[in-house]
Amino acid sequence: MTSTDAPPAVPPAPSPAPPVLAEVVRSGFTEGHHRGSLVLLAADGSVERAIGDPAAPVFPRSSNKPMQAAAILRAGLDLSGERLALAAASHSGEPFHVDLARKMLAEHGLGPADLQTPPDLPLDPVEAEAYLASGHVRERITMNCSGKHAAMLAVCVRNGWDTATYLAPDHPLQQLIKQFVAESAGEPVAAVGTDGCGAPLMAIGLTGLARAFRSFVLAEPGSAGRRVADAMRAHPEYVAGTRRPDTWLMREVPGTLSKMGAEAVQAVALADGRALAFKVDDGSARALGPVLARALELLGVDAPVVARIGRSPLLGGAAEVGEIRATF
Repeated sequence: MTSTDAPPAVPPAPSPAPPVLAEVVRSGFTEGHHRGSLVLLAADGSVERAIGDPAAPVFPRSSNKPMQAAAILRAGLDLSGERLALAAASHSGEPFHVDLARKMLAEHGLGPADLQTPPDLPLDPVEAEAYLASGHVRERITMNCSGKHAAMLAVCVRNGWDTATYLAPDHPLQQLIKQFVAESAGEPVAAVGTDGCGAPLMAIGLTGLARAFRSFVLAEPGSAGRRVADAMRAHPEYVAGTRRPDTWLMREVPGTLSKMGAEAVQAVALADGRALAFKVDDGSARALGPVLARALELLGVDAPVVARIGRSPLLGGAAEVGEIRATF
C-alpha cells in the first residue's frame, strides 16, 4: 500500500441478535429459538423488566387498534358496547362478528362494498372451514379488520370526510389517529407504514405500547381511552373470538385489557396499571402464547387461564412429543 492509498474499509460490527424469548423443544432436543424484545411495567408505570430493546420502534400491527378506536371516538362517532369492541377488534369471522359489521355499515348508509379491506376468509380456522364448506368465497366483510374499517367509514360519514380515501395517510381521520397514538404512547410516531388491512400503521416502541394500554385502563371514566377499554373488557368475544387468548384473558382476569397483533406482537394492561408488551422478532405466532403466559406470571397474575394460554405442544404423528416454552 502506498502513502496515497486509502486504508481498507472496516466492516461495521454486526448488531447483536435479540435475546431468546422462547425455545422449541422436540423429543427432548432443542430444535429452534424465537428471539425478541419485551417490557414489563410496574403499577406506577416504571419499567420493572426489559429484555432486548423495548425502546426500539416496531409496528404494533393490530395492537394499535384500541388507539385507533379511541381516535374514532374523539372524532365524534358515538360508539359503545359491542360496536365499540368490534371497532377495536381482530375478529375471528364468526357469524356474530360479520353480522354486526354489516349492521354498523348499514346504520350509516354504507355497505360491504365500501370497505377497502382485502377480501379474506375468517381468521379462525374452524370458522374458515365452515365458511368454505357452505360455499362462500373470500369477502371484504369477513376480513378480521372489517369492524375497524366499518367504524372508520362511519366517522367519515358523520364528519363529511371523503370515504373513498379514508385509508390515505394524509386523510383527516388518519392524521387524528397518528396524533392519538403518539399521545397515548408518550413518544412520537417513528414511522408510518401500511398494515395488512390497508390502513396506515404507526410505529412506536414496546415501552410506549405498554404505556398506552396502561393509560387506557387508568383513564378517567368517559374519556375516549377508557370507553374503549371498558367496551373491550365487557365484550371480549367481539374483540377476538370464542377460541382466542385475548378473549380468555379478558374474561377470566377481571379488569384486564389485552390485544394481540400480527407478527407476534402482544400488549396487556392489568386493572391496577401493571402492563406488558412484546414482539417476537421472527413474527411466529406459535411463540406468542408461551411468552405471554410467562410475562403474566412475572407480573404476578395467578389464574388458570395463564397455563391455558401458555400451552403450545408439538406433535409427532398424533402424539405430543414436545413444546414451545418461554426461556426468561
